[in-house]
Amino acid sequence: MFFKDVVGQKEVIAQLIQEVKSDKIGHGQMLVGKTGYGTFPLAMAFSRYLLCENPGEHDACGNCASCAQLNSFQHPDLHFVYPVVQAIAKTSEHFLPTWRKMIGATPYFTQYDWLQMIDSKERKPIIGAEESESIIQKLKLKSYQGGYKVMVIFGADAMNPSCANKILKILEEPSPKTLFLLLVENPQAILATIQSRTQSIQVPKLLESDVSSYLQKEKNMEASKADAIARFADGDLCKALEVFQDGGATDEYRELFIQLMRSSYKKDVIEMMNWAETAASLSKENQKLFMLYTLHMIRQSFLMNYLGAQNANLTPSELGFVEKFSPFINGKNIREFMSEFDDAYYHLERNANQKILFTQLCFQCMRFIHRS
Repeated sequence: MFFKDVVGQKEVIAQLIQEVKSDKIGHGQMLVGKTGYGTFPLAMAFSRYLLCENPGEHDACGNCASCAQLNSFQHPDLHFVYPVVQAIAKTSEHFLPTWRKMIGATPYFTQYDWLQMIDSKERKPIIGAEESESIIQKLKLKSYQGGYKVMVIFGADAMNPSCANKILKILEEPSPKTLFLLLVENPQAILATIQSRTQSIQVPKLLESDVSSYLQKEKNMEASKADAIARFADGDLCKALEVFQDGGATDEYRELFIQLMRSSYKKDVIEMMNWAETAASLSKENQKLFMLYTLHMIRQSFLMNYLGAQNANLTPSELGFVEKFSPFINGKNIREFMSEFDDAYYHLERNANQKILFTQLCFQCMRFIHRS
């Protein structure tokens, strides 16, 4: 992964390059943002630039021995840590071949994508105490090539307190030319003592134009369809790729959303129960994407209600319904709507009973709409 391969994020890239050029590289850096914003590709491109033997003005050379090793993710001074299922193995080392397969396929993936690769039962992965011992042992070794040793911790917010406390000492007293790159979606899950010893770099969501351009160039998608998915993805390339892999099913989500809101408005219990059956029959990933789509539509309905259609980020096919629906999303119920669908997404990830969950959603939507 080179900087030129990272989607968007020009300002963050410039900041990382400047660190190397000015020789002011913080030993602990926390890249904060959703994985779909590009935290992992940024970490990989930064590691390559730092380990490259002949770095250029804006990127690694791609021709030196270090770059050749990085092409197969086997550079001896680049180490990876990631959440693992403790019932299978206690440390990342056990999963290294699978990890290399994952990152070789695409640098844009979520923690859930990784979990699906390693555990069909989808048990909760963590970074545990045994991992901290492995980290300490690896960083005790001298650099093989006399330069930096880089430790990339993907999903660092999955570190349990025992692991976090053990690596704290290394962060407090790092050996020379050691770099920790912690990739974090939820910084509140990171110990305050670790946060205080790392430099936080905020990775913002991607521009819609960057997501759309990527889909058109890399996935040969029509511009209009790429634009529609980019709007829905809200700056998250992983989310956009999920929709792409699902066949660009935003039309299906739109129809489900309209059916839900119409049946809830009419208080048609039979229609609502039929809708819940349909939603429960979708795959888990499609259900989660529908939740995200609904959050997007509710947010845009609220904006249209208060600021007008020109401020709503909608496709022409969505606009017609939302123009009529938006008056029902206002200050009296917007927080309840958002909270309900956020909670539903959370419970889906934790294998809630899908039929019960979607039935409850119907009745909650009916209650919220008529509160407006």
